[in-house]
Amino acid sequence: MSNIQHPMNSRFQALAIVLLVWAVVYLPALGSLAIKGEEGRRILPAIEMLKTGDYIVPQVGSNPYFRKPPLVNWLVAISFKFFGVRNEWTARLPSALAVLAVAIAFVTVARASLGVKGSMTAALIWLTNIGTIEKGRLIEIEGLYVSLCGLAIILWLSFWIQKKSAWLIWIPASIFLGLGMLTKGPTLLVFFYAIVLAVLWQNKNWRLLFHPAHFVALAIMFGIFAAWAIPFVRTMTILAAMHNWSIQFTDRLQGTEFKFVNWILNIPRALIYFLPWLILLPFLRLSKFGQHKQRQIAYALVWGTALPFLVVNLVPGGVARYSMPYLVPASWLLAMGYAEGALHWPSQIRIGSEDSIAKVVTACVGLGLVIGGIGYPLTALALRGRQKVTKAAAIINAALPGDEKVYSVNPRYVPVLFYVKAPVEYVSSIADLPPDTHYFLVRTDNEAEAASTQKWAPRKAHPIARATDYTKREMILFEVGP
Repeated sequence: MSNIQHPMNSRFQALAIVLLVWAVVYLPALGSLAIKGEEGRRILPAIEMLKTGDYIVPQVGSNPYFRKPPLVNWLVAISFKFFGVRNEWTARLPSALAVLAVAIAFVTVARASLGVKGSMTAALIWLTNIGTIEKGRLIEIEGLYVSLCGLAIILWLSFWIQKKSAWLIWIPASIFLGLGMLTKGPTLLVFFYAIVLAVLWQNKNWRLLFHPAHFVALAIMFGIFAAWAIPFVRTMTILAAMHNWSIQFTDRLQGTEFKFVNWILNIPRALIYFLPWLILLPFLRLSKFGQHKQRQIAYALVWGTALPFLVVNLVPGGVARYSMPYLVPASWLLAMGYAEGALHWPSQIRIGSEDSIAKVVTACVGLGLVIGGIGYPLTALALRGRQKVTKAAAIINAALPGDEKVYSVNPRYVPVLFYVKAPVEYVSSIADLPPDTHYFLVRTDNEAEAASTQKWAPRKAHPIARATDYTKREMILFEVGP
C-alpha cells in the first residue's frame, strides 16, 4: 500500500484506488449469505411497494410498519426494479453503494481540507473498519443511515475549513440530513450537531449558527422528511402514527427492555466497530499538530465524537450500533493525525516511528481487504446448506406448485417469504381468505382455526408442510381440498 505513504496526486487515481478497495471488500459474496436479522424488514416492504404501488406506508406482512421511515425500502425497491432481479445481491447493493459514496466524498470534497495523503487515508480507514464492513454488506438501516450522516459531516466540515460561503456550508449537508431522517428519524442530528457545535466552540464562531443559510438548511432537512411524513400521517391517522413513534422513542429512553449486562457492554461493543484502526487512536497526540487551526479542529473532533458516543451508549435503552455515526469523524481525526505526523509511539517503544506507523496503517488496510475479499466468500461457502431460512423455504417450495398463488395469513415478520417461489398474497385473517384459495400459510397460533374452519365446506383445509426459520416461529402450509 505504498499509495498511503506517497499518494498519487491525480484525483482520478485516488478515485480508482477507492473504487478498487471498495470492490474487493464489499462485492465478493455480497449475495451469497441468506438474509438475516432485520434485513427482511427492509426487503419485504420493498416487494410490497413494487406490487401495490403504495410507497408511503411500508408493510411487513399484512400490517403497516410504523417503526422506521421508508428510504431504505425505497432504495431496495429501486434496486429490484433497475436490475429486474430480486435476490440478496440486489437487496444489499444500496448499502454498499452508500459506503462507497462516503469514501468518494473523502477523496474529493475533503481533499482540499485533509490534503492528498489525509483524504486517501480517511477513505481507506472508512472502508476497512469492522463496523462499516459489517453493515455495508447488509441491507440494514445502519449502512445507509451512518453513510448519510457521514456525508453531511464531511460536506459541512470540508466547506467550513475551506472558508466557503455559509450557503455552501449548510445547504448541501442539509440534503443528506433530510435523507438521513427518512432512514431512521432525527437521531443523526445529535451526531451532526455535536461536531458542528464543537467546531464553532473551538473557533468562537457562533454567528454561523444564526446565519440565514442555517435556517434555510433546517427548512430543507425537515421539508424532505415532511414530504413523506405528511402523506403518511394522513393515510394512517395522526394518532396511530404518533402513538407508535412516541412509544419507540420513550422505550429507548426509559430502557423498557433494559438488561444490565448488555448495557455495560455497549461501549466496548461500539469501540469494536472501529477495529483494527482503534489500536492507533491511543497514539494520537493532539499537541503534535503543527498549526493552531489543525489543533482546534482535532480537539473539536475529539469532543464532538466522544460526547454523543458516550451519551447514546449510556442511555438505558441504547444499543452499540446506535452510536455508529462516530465512525466518520473518527476516520477523519485519525487520518488527519497520520497525515500531519501526530501519531507517535511511546518512548518505551524503540522503533522508527514514521515508518512503523505507515506499516501498521498498511496492515490495517490489508486486513480489511482480507476480511471482505476472502473472509466473506469463505464464510458463505462454509454456511452453504446450513442456513435455516433457505431450508425452511425449500420445504414450502417443495410442497407448492410454482405458479400457484399462496396466501399468508397475518404473517407479521416472516423472512422465509422472500424465498417462496410462488406468488404470495397477504391477508389479515383466515376469514379474509378468498373462496378460490388453494394454499395458505399460517402461524401456529392460527393452526387450530385453519384446520377447523368450514369456510370451504365441503372442502377442507389440511396441513401439508411445516417449516421453521431463524426466528424460531413455525409456519404451516395448508392445502384446501376434498
